[in-house]
Amino acid sequence: MSVADEFTLDFARPERIGLEEAIFCAGKSPEQIDAILVAAGDRGASLLLTRLDPEKCSRLGAAARLDYCPVSRTAVFGQPPAVAGPARVAVVAAGTSDVPVARETLRTLGYAGHAATLFADVGVAGLWRLTTRLEEIRAHPVVIVAAGMDAALPSVVGGLVAGAVIAVPTSVGYGVAAGGRTALDAVLASCAPGITVVNIDNGYGAACAALRLLNAASRLAQEVER
Repeated sequence: MSVADEFTLDFARPERIGLEEAIFCAGKSPEQIDAILVAAGDRGASLLLTRLDPEKCSRLGAAARLDYCPVSRTAVFGQPPAVAGPARVAVVAAGTSDVPVARETLRTLGYAGHAATLFADVGVAGLWRLTTRLEEIRAHPVVIVAAGMDAALPSVVGGLVAGAVIAVPTSVGYGVAAGGRTALDAVLASCAPGITVVNIDNGYGAACAALRLLNAASRLAQEVER
């Protein structure tokens, strides 16, 4: 069995659900990732790679052709759509330590051609940092909030903005933060109504949830025009 027999790329995903194929690199060997990139290159396709550690990236034969971000551990292979504005998604990070997850979100949105605005280090430990940016955040119809420790920020934002709020609990914290489980439980138990919650550190999933909302709104607008 060759390495090429170990994967099947889903090039029909955009037509089926409106989201592009992405490659989760954790657990994959450099040889497997290389083979995936060769298969994509043969079709002239682009790919988003997530959870690609710097050490593994350095061992890829196709690494010179990747747009790599070590902070988010994401890479882009090929030529994705150009990013178009204005930004309709706000990505809000409670602390600087939450920025890697926030950047995974930004990179996923950018790969799909959507501009987004990052609001970093606006957590509840200094609530004035949020309130001074609140009107800017409210200008975006979709708000993604990444927060660890007690993950209070998504609930606060959910009580202050009218747009869709997607919470990303992060593994930031120590002791009873339990690798993000406390943050996950907190946002699941939030009293702010209508908050969507994705898995711990899942910036990619939060971006995909936002894309589904934006795509649905776009389809509705097209139907109204017809």
